[in-house]
Amino acid sequence: MEIRQYQILLVNLDPTVGSEIKETRPCVVISPNEMNKYLRTVVLAPLTTSSKNYPTRIEINQESKIGWIILDQIRTVSKERIVKPLGALSKSQIKLLKSAIQETYVN
Repeated sequence: MEIRQYQILLVNLDPTVGSEIKETRPCVVISPNEMNKYLRTVVLAPLTTSSKNYPTRIEINQESKIGWIILDQIRTVSKERIVKPLGALSKSQIKLLKSAIQETYVN
């Protein structure tokens, strides 16, 4: 399977330790396509349907459901954890995500 940046994948995040987000859940691919093509790992931000309003969480509407991209829980995982593709972010959602990543991790 070809993995693309900003794609939404169903990923098995278990086992976890402490406060790490767990279970099999949708995640957004953060890593660029060049990395996704050649590495056996992928960088992801998990999605949740219940969240508090934190600056590191981006609210999105995906398939008529409200959810949040959790940028404070970004993880690098083996591609073996990927269950299946679910879709992709829209252009406006990608713009919000890029802005939040820059504000959180670059500035």
